[in-house]
Amino acid sequence: MKTIQIPGAGMSAPAVVLGLMRIAEKTDDEIRDLVRTARDHGIDFIDHADIYGTELHECERRFAEAMALTPSERAELTIQTKAGIVKDGPYFDFSYDHILESVHGSLEALRTDYIDILLLHRPDALVEPEEVARAFDDLHAAGKVRHFGVSNHTPGQIEVLKTAVTQPLVVNQVQLSIPHAPLIAQGVAANMAALDQSISRDVGLLDYSRLNGITLQAWSPYQGGFFTGAFVGDRENFGPLNDVLDELAETHGVTPTAIATSWITRHPAQMQVVLGTTTPSRVAEAAAGADVALSRPEWYALFRAAGYTVP
Repeated sequence: MKTIQIPGAGMSAPAVVLGLMRIAEKTDDEIRDLVRTARDHGIDFIDHADIYGTELHECERRFAEAMALTPSERAELTIQTKAGIVKDGPYFDFSYDHILESVHGSLEALRTDYIDILLLHRPDALVEPEEVARAFDDLHAAGKVRHFGVSNHTPGQIEVLKTAVTQPLVVNQVQLSIPHAPLIAQGVAANMAALDQSISRDVGLLDYSRLNGITLQAWSPYQGGFFTGAFVGDRENFGPLNDVLDELAETHGVTPTAIATSWITRHPAQMQVVLGTTTPSRVAEAAAGADVALSRPEWYALFRAAGYTVP
């Protein structure tokens, strides 16, 4: 498994992350099989959130119940979770009390003494950076959270947090796939009038992250849009893209899903791919893709087939 560096955390991590947002209804054996498959393919990074499941902390709890990790087994994993979304409403809450309540609930559900990385789950329009800073400082001082980050934040929103937050923000988890890649595509067509692709929707998030040592994690890496369905195999909506995926899969001896993974991991920003699958075979396919080194012509062929303009 290809590894990347998370500069702000000073740690090495696999290029593929196992996201466990859909395990609430899975049996213990199914959860163990999923995690063991990931481990067998070099994936020791687990992504959670307090809201995953039908009940608060449900997927975190199911993971802990199924795995029953010993202290040494827990130490072998990087466990990341998120806080800030309140399902009732819905709304966002980055207050001191809510962050601490959420983390304490995650620690209990996960049956662990510490979280490796805590992310703020989407931006809170009413955020008070001083409240976030106080929560982060107290959690870090108590040894309950080792590193911090955000999800779906713009550079400006991160800078606002940094007016008070002293802990490095090491990760930003954002939506990214071949057909949903505005943060990459905009820069390719910058300053081109009348071309929608040239419009900046993230205020230079990709370049900002590279300049500031923030690792981007790609969620929904196989979705065509915002939970609109998978593009791999969808020839009705993504015919040209699937033609190129199939061609490159045959060339590299992997599956089209693996090629979709490699398109992200090929980028020099050293991004991570967050899997949402509960199918072990798909985990194996994604892991294989991280080790495929696409050439520039191959990478751009996928980019063009997704409908983007290369001026």
